[in-house]
Amino acid sequence: MSKETDTNKMAVNEQLTLFKKPQKIFKAENTLDKVVELLQSDLDFHNQASNKNSHTLHSFPAKFPPQLPMLFISELTDFDDVVLDPMAGSGTTLLEAYLANRKSIGYDIDPLAIKIIRAKITPLNKALVRKYAERIYFRAKNEFIQNKENLTKKLNERFDAKTKQFLDYWFLPVTQLELMALIEQINELEDDEYRNFFEVIFSSIIITKSGGVSLALDLGHTRPHRIKSLLNSNGEIIWGKENYDISKKQFSTKILRNSFEEFRKKIDQSIYKIFQRPIGPKPDIRYGNSQDLSLDDESVDLIITSPPYASNAIDYMRAHKFSLIWFGYTIDELTKKRNEYIGAEATSTFGFEDLPEFTLQKVNEVAKEDINRGKVLKRYYSEMKKSISEMYRVLKPGKVAIVVVGNSIMKGIDTETPKCLQEIGRSVGFISPYVGIRRLDRNKRMLPTGKEKEQQSQIQQRMHEEYVIGFYKSY
Repeated sequence: MSKETDTNKMAVNEQLTLFKKPQKIFKAENTLDKVVELLQSDLDFHNQASNKNSHTLHSFPAKFPPQLPMLFISELTDFDDVVLDPMAGSGTTLLEAYLANRKSIGYDIDPLAIKIIRAKITPLNKALVRKYAERIYFRAKNEFIQNKENLTKKLNERFDAKTKQFLDYWFLPVTQLELMALIEQINELEDDEYRNFFEVIFSSIIITKSGGVSLALDLGHTRPHRIKSLLNSNGEIIWGKENYDISKKQFSTKILRNSFEEFRKKIDQSIYKIFQRPIGPKPDIRYGNSQDLSLDDESVDLIITSPPYASNAIDYMRAHKFSLIWFGYTIDELTKKRNEYIGAEATSTFGFEDLPEFTLQKVNEVAKEDINRGKVLKRYYSEMKKSISEMYRVLKPGKVAIVVVGNSIMKGIDTETPKCLQEIGRSVGFISPYVGIRRLDRNKRMLPTGKEKEQQSQIQQRMHEEYVIGFYKSY
C-alpha cells in the first residue's frame, strides 16, 4: 500500500477519534482487537476476481467485492452463527455467507434487488433451466412472428397511460413487442423459483453497464440518458438524428439489439453460475426496511452492510423501473416507492431524529447554503440513526457490525459521512474504534463517473474511496 494511502488513513482516523469517548473494554477485548486488525488490512482487493459464482448474474451499481464480506465472515463467525445484511442490495454478503455455510438474513426495500438475490442463491436444475429457456425463446419468437396484433393488444392492456408513455420514450415499438412476448412466456412458468430466475435474466438484458435493448445508455450506473441515434450492425443510422456525427457514437449511440437473441445469449452466459445443489443454509431473504427489522433482540452474530450514499447519488430506482414495469409495477407506484428509500429527497412529512452534535453541525452547514438540501441531509442521517439503532438492537453482545459507506459533497460541503455515522453509532451504544479505508476499483464498482479524478467534479471527489466502519456491541 502506498505511503499516501497510509497517510490518508491516519488523517481520517485522527479526525474520527476526536469523537471517541473513553470506553471500558470488556471480556471480548480480543474480538475488538481482531476487528481493528482487519480494518487496518488491505481492503482494496484489487486484481482479485470478483466475478465468480453468481455474483455477476445481473448488473448492479456500487457492489462491494465479495472478498470484503468473506474476510469478516471467515474471521468473525462460526458455522452456526447468523449473518445479517439489513440493506442487502445485490446480495453480496448473503451469497458469501451462503458459500461459507453460515446462516444469513437479508432485507431490502427494492423489489428488483430481492429478485436478484433470490436468483443468485437458489439452486436450480441446469437441464430444466435449458429446457425452459428453449421453450420461452422459441414460443416467444413464434408469437412475435405470427401474432403481432395480439401482442400489441396485450401490450396496450398491460400498461396504464403514464407507464406506456415512459415505455414509448425508452423502447422502440419492435422491442416492446419482443419483450412482451418474452415476459408472457416467462409468466407461464408455474414454478416460482424458475420464474424468478428468468425474470432476472429478462431484466439483465435491459439494465446493463453498456448496450441493452432499450434506448438508454448508462442504466447500469443508474444515470440513464436516451441515445441520439440507433445503428444497425453495419453502423448505419436507423433511428434518431439522421445527420448525427457517428464519431460521437460511444457516448450517444448504440446498436439495435434483438431481445430474443440477447435473452438466449444471457442464458448461455449465466447457466454456469447456477447452483445445482445447496451449498449451506439457504439465506432468508425478506422485503423490508432496515429501520424496522422483524428480528428478535440480540439474535444476530455479525452484520455486514453498505448503506446508500447521501443525497441520492446512486438512484437505484431510476434504472430499476426499466425492468420493474414489465413485472406489473406502474410508474406512479415506483415513484412512491422511491420516496421510501434511504437518501430520498422528500422531506415535507418526514419525522426527523435528534442527531448528535457533529452530525447536526454538518446538516446546518449545508442548510446555510440551501435549506432544502439541508433537510435532505438531515433525513439521511435520521434514517441512518434508525437503521444503526436497529443494528444495535438485534446484534448480540460482544459482536460486530461492519458498515461500508461512501462520502458525499452537498452544495460544496463535505458531508463527512463516515465520521457522522461513527458518531451516530456511538450515540446509540456502539464502540467504534477504527475506520478502514479502501480505494475503489471504479470499473468493477460501476460508479456513475469516469476513471480519472477530476478535482472540479463534486461527484468525482466523493467516489474514489469508501470507508469501512467497525461497530462493536459490548457486554
